[in-house]
Amino acid sequence: MSANPTGLPPRYLRTPEAARFLSLSGRTLEKHRTYGTGPAYRKLGGRVVYSIEDLQDWADRGTVTSTSDPRGSVLPAKRHDDKTLASPGDLPR
Repeated sequence: MSANPTGLPPRYLRTPEAARFLSLSGRTLEKHRTYGTGPAYRKLGGRVVYSIEDLQDWADRGTVTSTSDPRGSVLPAKRHDDKTLASPGDLPR
């Protein structure tokens, strides 16, 4: 992906570029958007765009330091019941 004519990096990415940024398929990112489990996005006209900061923040929510840590708060791209969508602090230990 090339920089814009002013030499600044793009501020917003369309779905295919955002998916590559996250190392996901475009279809997986679309599913996350549908189920409300993905990164924040914006609608500009009829286009869906993601800010790089929102993508990074969403990816950072999945950070863990070992396999014994509770899972991060990034959920799989599928429907979830209300208990699954609870914040990590609400989960039993």
